[in-house]
Amino acid sequence: MADDSSLQAGKEDAELQDEEEPPCLPVDMCYNYEELHSKPFITPESDIPENLLFLSHSYGYDSGRRANLQLLDDKTLVFIAGQLLILLDVCTKQQRYLRSCSGGGIGAIGVSHKKDYLVVAEKGKKPILIVFKYPSLQAYRILRDGTDLAFSSVNFNSDGSLLASLGSAPDYMLTVWNWKQEEVMLRCKAISQEVYRVSFSPYNPGLLTSSGSGHIKFWKMASTFTGLKLEGLIGHFGKTAATDIEGYIELPDGKVLSGSNWGNLLLWDGNAIKVEICSKGGHCCHAGVVQPFALEDGQLMTFGSDGMIRGWDFETIDAADSSSENSKFELEPINEMAVGRHVCIFSIVKSAQADSTVWFAQDSNGAIWKVDLSFTYATPDPVCLFSFHAGPINGLDVSKNSHLMATTASDRSVRVFDFLAKTELTCSCFTQGGTALHWAPPSVTQTGNLLVTGFEDGVVRLLELYDPTGLQIVTRHKVEAQLRLKQAFKPHNAPITTVAYERNGTVLATGSSDCTVFFFTVGEKYEPIGFICVPGPVQLLEWSPPSHPENNLLILCRSGHVVEVPCPDPQALETANSFQLLELPRKTFRFKSIKSRIKREEEIARRQALKEQRQKERKEKEIPDDEEEEEEEEEELPRIYIPEPPSPLYWGFFSEPGKFWLSVGGFDAGYLYHCKFSEDQDETCEKRPVEPFDFLAIHNADRDPIRSLTFSSNRQLMLCGMHSGSVRAYPLDPDDGALTSMQAYWELSVHDSNYGHLRHICCSHDDQFVLTAGDDGNIFSFGLLPHEELQKSLKKKKAKVPSPRVGLENEVLAKDIDDPAAYSIETAKQKLEKDRQRREADEKILAKRKRLAALQSTFKILLSDNLSLPEKIQLTPAELLLDQRFEEQAEREKIRRLDEIQYQMSWREEHSHLSLKKLQDWFSSSSEPNIVTVFAIRSDHSISTYRIPSISSTLLKEESGSSHGGVKGTAPVDEHDVSRDQPEKDSSETDEEDAPPPSVPRAGVQPAADRQVERLQKAAEKAEQARAKIAKRKQEWDKLYAEKPHKDCEDPRDVQAICEARETIGDLKLKTDKTFTVPKHLRMSADRKKVEMINLEDNIREKQTEMNREIVALRDFKLLLLSKLAAQSKQLQKVQSCLPSELHRHPAAPPAIRCEEVPEKSLQCTRALLERYGVLREKRSKDKEEEDEESGMSVLDELEKEMEGTEEIDVLGLSAEEEAEGLNEEELRNMDRDTLLDMQDFLLEQMKSSVDQFDKEHLMCLEKVQMLDCKLKLGNLRQLTLYQELLLLKEVDKSERILQDKLDKRLREQNELLSELEKHRKALELKRKDIAKRQEKEKSNTAAFHALLGDDNNFEEYLTKVYKKKIKRSKKKDQGSDEEDEDSNDDFDDYENWDDDDDDDWDGLDGDGAVEECPQGCDQKLFDDILELRERRLDLEELLAEEKKNAEQLEKECDALVKKMKSVKISLKAAEDDLEEVNREKQQKMNQLDVVVPLRLHQIEIDISGQVPSDLSPALVLTRMELQRLQERVKELEVEKNQQTEVYRQARQQHIRLIKERKDMSNEIESLEKLCHQLMMTRFGREVDMEVLQTLCVNKSVAEMKQEKILRDLANAKDIQQWDRKVQKSRDALVVMTRSNSERLLCLNSLFEQKKELEMKLYTRQKKIGKQLQACSRRADRDQIWSLQELVKKQAEQIEKLSDEISQLGPTGGHMLSTGHAHLPPLPPLSNPTVHKRTRKRGKLVPGFKEDDTTESDITD
Repeated sequence: MADDSSLQAGKEDAELQDEEEPPCLPVDMCYNYEELHSKPFITPESDIPENLLFLSHSYGYDSGRRANLQLLDDKTLVFIAGQLLILLDVCTKQQRYLRSCSGGGIGAIGVSHKKDYLVVAEKGKKPILIVFKYPSLQAYRILRDGTDLAFSSVNFNSDGSLLASLGSAPDYMLTVWNWKQEEVMLRCKAISQEVYRVSFSPYNPGLLTSSGSGHIKFWKMASTFTGLKLEGLIGHFGKTAATDIEGYIELPDGKVLSGSNWGNLLLWDGNAIKVEICSKGGHCCHAGVVQPFALEDGQLMTFGSDGMIRGWDFETIDAADSSSENSKFELEPINEMAVGRHVCIFSIVKSAQADSTVWFAQDSNGAIWKVDLSFTYATPDPVCLFSFHAGPINGLDVSKNSHLMATTASDRSVRVFDFLAKTELTCSCFTQGGTALHWAPPSVTQTGNLLVTGFEDGVVRLLELYDPTGLQIVTRHKVEAQLRLKQAFKPHNAPITTVAYERNGTVLATGSSDCTVFFFTVGEKYEPIGFICVPGPVQLLEWSPPSHPENNLLILCRSGHVVEVPCPDPQALETANSFQLLELPRKTFRFKSIKSRIKREEEIARRQALKEQRQKERKEKEIPDDEEEEEEEEEELPRIYIPEPPSPLYWGFFSEPGKFWLSVGGFDAGYLYHCKFSEDQDETCEKRPVEPFDFLAIHNADRDPIRSLTFSSNRQLMLCGMHSGSVRAYPLDPDDGALTSMQAYWELSVHDSNYGHLRHICCSHDDQFVLTAGDDGNIFSFGLLPHEELQKSLKKKKAKVPSPRVGLENEVLAKDIDDPAAYSIETAKQKLEKDRQRREADEKILAKRKRLAALQSTFKILLSDNLSLPEKIQLTPAELLLDQRFEEQAEREKIRRLDEIQYQMSWREEHSHLSLKKLQDWFSSSSEPNIVTVFAIRSDHSISTYRIPSISSTLLKEESGSSHGGVKGTAPVDEHDVSRDQPEKDSSETDEEDAPPPSVPRAGVQPAADRQVERLQKAAEKAEQARAKIAKRKQEWDKLYAEKPHKDCEDPRDVQAICEARETIGDLKLKTDKTFTVPKHLRMSADRKKVEMINLEDNIREKQTEMNREIVALRDFKLLLLSKLAAQSKQLQKVQSCLPSELHRHPAAPPAIRCEEVPEKSLQCTRALLERYGVLREKRSKDKEEEDEESGMSVLDELEKEMEGTEEIDVLGLSAEEEAEGLNEEELRNMDRDTLLDMQDFLLEQMKSSVDQFDKEHLMCLEKVQMLDCKLKLGNLRQLTLYQELLLLKEVDKSERILQDKLDKRLREQNELLSELEKHRKALELKRKDIAKRQEKEKSNTAAFHALLGDDNNFEEYLTKVYKKKIKRSKKKDQGSDEEDEDSNDDFDDYENWDDDDDDDWDGLDGDGAVEECPQGCDQKLFDDILELRERRLDLEELLAEEKKNAEQLEKECDALVKKMKSVKISLKAAEDDLEEVNREKQQKMNQLDVVVPLRLHQIEIDISGQVPSDLSPALVLTRMELQRLQERVKELEVEKNQQTEVYRQARQQHIRLIKERKDMSNEIESLEKLCHQLMMTRFGREVDMEVLQTLCVNKSVAEMKQEKILRDLANAKDIQQWDRKVQKSRDALVVMTRSNSERLLCLNSLFEQKKELEMKLYTRQKKIGKQLQACSRRADRDQIWSLQELVKKQAEQIEKLSDEISQLGPTGGHMLSTGHAHLPPLPPLSNPTVHKRTRKRGKLVPGFKEDDTTESDITD
């Protein structure tokens, strides 16, 4: 039966599933497109035809939209243009259109890979996706609910079975569709920022990729237990800067290659960047944004915003990897192609033909290109198929004579279209973008060949349009029209915003964003009249129509100002110094917002109408007023709001003279405002806002203001361009300047609803066409008549282009203004005026100077005449001085100029001084000073200083690198890392939680309570002391146990000594042994070898420097000696001058100082030498050409040649003034001959001894130099050896570094694991301690329970069950603790898994109510204390379970770390072995190097034979000191061995002694435990825990609770007294009320008696009548009596139950009637068979109530 039922259930489920599954859509099902596409809105009940406007042609292309170019077949391109989808035939250039269905626009388009389906993604509220068949263009499928507002990208998978769509803000929803069944397959939010593209992987159908602003995301359709789901993985940029990703391509192996903003390619592996690919030399792959787009024939194709298409080798990119820190991989492209100049490729699609290499590219600069990417010699150049405006259309106007249209945009082009033939006639490009355009009216030129265009740089160009076929000019291509520059002028310094001709065509006005309006006279050449300044940037210029009497200009400013000025008269205005027209009268109006007031008045009117309607309804229904109306009237009205800054003005036009209409944007949108200029125009009118005097509401335009406006020629049709890109047409009555007939309208969405603001709309000259241009770059032409009528009325198929003027080909082209920084007309005039003023000032200065020169010549003549006069009659200089102040002023001027010249020359002087100092420092303090050679005096010996070479730059760099970087090692491990798991609360915190809160003392407590508090405090102090003593003893035991060594523990000092010995003992084998292991501290690396070489060089340099100091000191000594000899020689000459010549002794030839001994003197120069150098330099500069021809000798060479032989450098720097003090000639002449001879001998002997002393010191220094030379040669040999070793070490340095890094990494991992393991172990130890504390608290809690229970307690069993009862409680949660919230369910499950023994505790109880009640006879206080202990026990059990769970988790983590530690140790050992092997090989290679060691025979000793063998190759070279050290070490080792043997013997004896002492201590402990047990049994009768006993002897919580009880009893006694008084008052009031009720009962009794009499009378009357009816109603009465009797029984039972409840509730608070009150007498029964209800009161029945009279209140009473 069970199997049958399950089978039946399965069948039912299958049937339900079949019912739930939607039916499959038919394959041939299609929708009617005519019913789907959006249609124009027409005001209901209006006569406006639906086909008022029909689309004629589209001239624009939204080239800035992403992926706005798709290919349907070889000749059909499709792209989005506003609300249309345009299918463009490449060959015939014919267009087909599909309108948007939602009316909100089109977001994206996509084409299947087989080109058989086209998907159009809409925009708007809840947009749809429409899939069209191609080429039939039937609406095949409609997909709904894909996003909220708009789609940004759609894409088919490779086989076309699935469709992916991406929504834009705000939901960014990614949806995968089973589009053929119109079903959502998968859906997920892509990301929370703008997304550009989504696509399926062509190699794996389950993978998708999306990219956008600052991100890329990789998606996978994963299968889960609930079905398919989209799993997204966001890409991490890592060290690479985040970038917007416009394009990407999926590779066959799952990698993704994407572009970047800076032009490099990013290769993604997983969700991380594997490598960044750039061009060779670190250059970018493209300049600007780059996008990869195809993978063909082993080439990966990319295009960029630089207009280049490049091909890269796919295999190289796929295998690319980065080895440097910047993660870049350099690669050169295989092929490249430049599409064109100023091309910015935005997207590219491939031709539909198989094996085709033709691609179609979207140029964001407004073009569509055809590109052949075959990259062969026969590859054609790229071809521009179509060219459009790029960006917003800034100007549009039509010819007043023909079906021609001109446009301009920011792409610097001006284009002319024939919208009758639907072709572009000509295009002209300029240096700046166009901002305004106006076609000159017939009043200016009858032929209609003049265009006025304004540009961004403020230049206005007059362009002449003509048909070149009428000229005799040979052109290469046939051109239907051309634009020729007629005149260019620059009236403004900012972009031109609008231009307008006066109604008679005599004045041209230009407006700009620089807040100026310029006027020009119209003629063959436009001449400036002047300009005026307005309060804000100019938005629009509108001249008054011919119907107005005055010719005025209406100027609209974006700041909310409107200015009216009359047409200026060129002859009446003065513009000599400036073109500003200050005298031109004006009227100013500043718009003041009234929209909030309008809304407020509308709300008041609405409420008033609603109120009147409700009042009318109430009067009709006669209903009184209610409170809801008052509440509604009290609601707050909309407040008055004035926007700041003011709302911008978009459009305006005259209605009447002095009155005008305004279209305002921003907050004030939704109305047309009728305004007028105030009569009192003063200076404050620009700042004083004025409200419009009237307004006209625009339907559905609160957020869609009118941006442009035009009228038909008869002004009976007003066409409006809206902010949302739609076109509105309002039919008007004739001569309706007040727009009273502006009610019904026709509206059609044309341009993009988001950014296609329709800023230009105009009608053709014959009102048969309407042309629109928007900010989305699209231009549309519409026919105003039905298509058939339009074709009939237009006989010609082509617009007429104006013919050229006569002689146009002979005229010279007008001069254009190409420089954006050129002067404007006003600036040029101001510049000319300033030049004129400066020229006049210069002329005045020159005239004054001439006059001053004449006066000076006259004064000089007077001075000469004065000097020719006799001296007596000559005028003195003081008399000639006219004014002393002139001389003082001249003196001050001279001082000022001197100071100025000194200030000007100070920098040059300081510069020259520093340059000289640098040169001197360079030549004198060079690292390689000049060689000083010191010669002996009596011999030919000489010694020279050493030339100390500079340190090698390579070694310096390497040394600095090693000093900064050092050898890579393990990173220090932070011992203070924060633990991952915070430890639980310690025991002190738990004690604080478990302890009851301290009692708060009350005010006014009796003395007994104070004594009780004192006793409690003393008891608490005693308990605290006992607790502290126990804790101290426990700490001592813990410390002792912690110091206790492990059974297998060894002495740490021994372990450390063994480790040090193992590390330092090294390998005792020779280094030449193949198995020799190099100790770690002796391992040599390239860095260490460099340091060793540098140290050796420093040592050599130090020795050389020291010797150089000695040689220079010897040279200085020689200089001093020569000065002394010179002084002695001069003294000797004085002495010999006093002796006869025959007694003269000739001294030895005086020694001379050679130039080699003082080379630094050659760098010194005197001032005379510098002056001579200056003379020669001036001479050379004058005769430069001749000197160059004669010889190439420089100035320095010539100076040296002059100074040779003539200049004797005083190398000694000595003079005769430094001679020793001696006797003068007079004293010498006074001496006798013998004294003079003795003095002569003494001087000669002194000179000889000085020379001998110097030669002796010179010889000693020479010996030192020779010894040092020998040592330096050995050092050089050592350097050579070190260099060879360095080269060898560099060879293996790379591999060694890799292994060392690997080893360091393993060491770091080991240290991290050790640190982590130590943390976990510490945490585990803390957990275990906490568990022990919890268990101890649990034991103490149980002991406290037994202590409370006492002995011989009658309720012991019952109270024990109450104590042990387990309650299912909600777990206590800490706020903000997420971990406890997650584990709460687990903790609750622990309570459900109880043992059978615990369930027995439930069996002995009768339910929760019985357990929680205190049994009779048991102390309620005891029962409450046990419940409190139970709560504490449950808290402790919960905490203990949580601690155990955490401890188990920590143990598992410790085990995992230990396992990981083992694997790390294995890898560490392997790394050490590899490094050791490399070091061993390195040592073997170093052993093969030859080292030169010079030895003498006495240094060679053979210990075995004593003879020197012929072959010394097996000998070992040691120093004598090393040999002695080894011999002494042998003796030291023998002594250490004996010492260790003695230490071992003593340690063994100590070990035996300790074992014996341990046995004795164990026996003593056992005897003490027995004694303790006996004492406990004697004292307590059982074993107790002394610590718990000491804690319980003073129970602080119980004592405090007792104290609290005493205080509460006292307070309750007071409360009872107060309540007794209140009860007495209530009783008195009750007596009064009872008496009152008794009186009422008596009154009721009399009423009952009266009722009885009336009933008797009624009974007698009814008895007479009843006898007649008794026979016929007897049977019915019986049934009624029986039912009433049953009802009475039920009510009697209910009365009894209520009476019982009343009796139970009566004593507690209710009151009953006393027995002393009399009851009413019973009434006699009536004739009718009625049933009497009786109500029980105090045990008696009161008859007289019928069934109908009995109510629930009566029963209760």
